[in-house]
Amino acid sequence: MKRVAGYRCTICGKEYPFGPELMTCPSCGEKGILDIVYDYSEVKSVFSKETLKKDHDNSMWRYRALMPIQGEGLSDFLRIGWTPLYRSLRLGRQLGLETLYIKDDGFNPTGSLKDRASGVAVAKAIELGYDTISCSSTGNAASSCAGNAARMGLKTVIFVPERAPLGKVAQLLIFGANVVSVKGDYRQTFELSKAAIEKWGFYNRNAGINPVMTEGKKTVALEIAEQLNWNPTDWVAISVGDGCTIGGVYNGFYDLLQLGMIDRIPKILGVQSTGCCPFVDADRTGSILKPTPENTIADSIAVGVPRNPVKAQRAVKDSGGAWIAVSDEDILDAMRLLGRTEGVFGEPAGVTATAGVKAAVASGVIKPHESVTVVSTGSGLKDVKNAMEAAGEPFKCEPDIRVLEARGKIGRAHV
Repeated sequence: MKRVAGYRCTICGKEYPFGPELMTCPSCGEKGILDIVYDYSEVKSVFSKETLKKDHDNSMWRYRALMPIQGEGLSDFLRIGWTPLYRSLRLGRQLGLETLYIKDDGFNPTGSLKDRASGVAVAKAIELGYDTISCSSTGNAASSCAGNAARMGLKTVIFVPERAPLGKVAQLLIFGANVVSVKGDYRQTFELSKAAIEKWGFYNRNAGINPVMTEGKKTVALEIAEQLNWNPTDWVAISVGDGCTIGGVYNGFYDLLQLGMIDRIPKILGVQSTGCCPFVDADRTGSILKPTPENTIADSIAVGVPRNPVKAQRAVKDSGGAWIAVSDEDILDAMRLLGRTEGVFGEPAGVTATAGVKAAVASGVIKPHESVTVVSTGSGLKDVKNAMEAAGEPFKCEPDIRVLEARGKIGRAHV
């Protein structure tokens, strides 16, 4: 695999030759998350704007030259990626922006952006001869892992905190996963999964350890750039939990810059809930990351001890971006706003970035003339309970038109 040059530790900078199962830096231990380094001259020989024009595979596998996989048998996988990028018709105006795009990753097979990482994980597990994949997750990574593994005939052992929404747990069970509901928070869930993976030798899909996961998630950035004809917006906004997704977004744009396919990296807005915002707290105080409570309805980003901090903080710093936190009330409002202005139904974590853009415009971080892409990372069907909290109850009426008219809930249509 000549296009993959090796690994580089995000902490000490040491480089290692590419090996199939090196997860973290041998010198720095578990905190030494690795970057995968590409030989861009080799990538250029097989990947360009011209080759993409001829590639009719409208999925994330069109970017396989920028993934550390062999790339065989990918047509058998679930169709991941190439999700819609909508130009806002109304929401942008309401937020005070001239140009706003919405990337709806709820259209992925299991309903979230995490399918991008899980697809690569399954491909890598098959390549290495594993029959079982395991991970810990607050929900979306778990369901994406189980669904993509089921498609390719692999078994899954999934660890979720007991607070995981029923919709996500239902997905896991329908996909045939062996589900362990842990009586604890995400940190404890992660540690149990880590111990189980080491004991029974499963393939490790945990994004906070396995560097391959970022390479799947970065395809959302590659798509945004291609869908905007290689002229990305000034800002890209993304919700943040563990830090892997925002790190992947930056890596995707970085790869394209090195290949000469774009001329700049967008500023990246990292958005968290005020109920769980270790990255925002660290940025505000200028201190190191500290464990925080996980008190937010946005379960997919309720990570009090992020496992991929270096990539996340680098993404914001090196892009000239910003961190911002929004309340759960802001998140519920964003669910309504995104749905009622653009017809996009996002789960709480999925719309957190939209709430963040609203706050960033109001505070002057994002200027009205700057263009923005906001990523909705997951479908609202993942968390119907909070969707109903945001939307309210339907109007109930007897089956009588006179009663309906008397209630005054429906007016005459204008033709």
